[in-house]
Amino acid sequence: MKKLLVLTGGGDCPGLNAVIRGIVKAASQTDEWKVYGSIEAFNGVINEPNEIVRLTNKKIQGIHVKGGTILKTTNKGNPLEFPIKKKDGTWGTKNISKDLVKKIKKLGFDAVINIGGDGSQKISQALYEKGLNIVGVPKTIDNDLSATDVTFGFSTAVQIATDSFDKLVTTAESHHRVMIMEVMGRDAGWIALHTAIAGGAELCLIPEIPFDLKVILKKIKKRYKKGKGFVNIVIAEGAMEKGGESSGEQATDVGDAHKKLAGIGNYLRTRLEEMGCPAQIRTTTLGHIQRGGTPIAFDRILASSMGVKAFELVAEKQFGKMVAYQNYGLTQVTLEEAVATYNHVNLDHYLIKTARSLGISFGD
Repeated sequence: MKKLLVLTGGGDCPGLNAVIRGIVKAASQTDEWKVYGSIEAFNGVINEPNEIVRLTNKKIQGIHVKGGTILKTTNKGNPLEFPIKKKDGTWGTKNISKDLVKKIKKLGFDAVINIGGDGSQKISQALYEKGLNIVGVPKTIDNDLSATDVTFGFSTAVQIATDSFDKLVTTAESHHRVMIMEVMGRDAGWIALHTAIAGGAELCLIPEIPFDLKVILKKIKKRYKKGKGFVNIVIAEGAMEKGGESSGEQATDVGDAHKKLAGIGNYLRTRLEEMGCPAQIRTTTLGHIQRGGTPIAFDRILASSMGVKAFELVAEKQFGKMVAYQNYGLTQVTLEEAVATYNHVNLDHYLIKTARSLGISFGD
């Protein structure tokens, strides 16, 4: 009997459990594989004692409708830069990928499925180069993997953001206010762009198009020129002013190398007020609300299909590959292809053109 290890890394998102269920269900159709899960990404393997659980049909029953991941996740266990405490008490990092591959093999695992985003798949590629039989499944609400047309979890995040935006539109209209809603999007503005079009925003501010405060204020004043108006703005957390940088602070948690983005919505509000904005301004930051909750039907279907496809790749020994959704069908690409190009919003993308034709300003 062969052993398959499954793990979820990076930020959580709706649909992770559906992928896990898809893998286990597909594997159970054969008599050749047993599936196990590593708790908190590769930390379940690295930790002593190991935190590895058997994934049976009973264990995964009904989990496809639940948000989060039954295997838990972390962004603080990168084996390529694993946190190591030095003799002087300070923390440094060490590449433990070679030892990790040896340990996985020593534990008797014949293959690994790594469910994660851009960072997780870069880890997958590095481990594959060290001789690990590994397959990737793309996961990110930011939709920032260019090798796949869409990632599971993204559509649910957009739906959550749009539902929230719809509610802000009515209160903005009632109070004649400017409403700023900050959504996730570190380096790519896909959530903000989709939400702005779906919700009918006046302004959409994304990382790919640095904004000009004077342009934004002019747009707002134009809306109020004929009397009592209202304005709704969607802004991605990674958006920035021309000549500026994204708002946030470097993480202080050991093992977390990310800059914690936050505050661009409030920054925009403060600057507009200083510049004499003619209306009251309120801000709402959705934050992790976008990551939680029940995945919508599309994401459940996509995630389940990706789980099944990932197991098929394992069974066919097509390692070093990542599942991809392209042209309304599932295929596979090499891990190297998967992480070669970051999926920024292209400035000539049809949705950028659509938004501009609808009168949505990008503050440029």
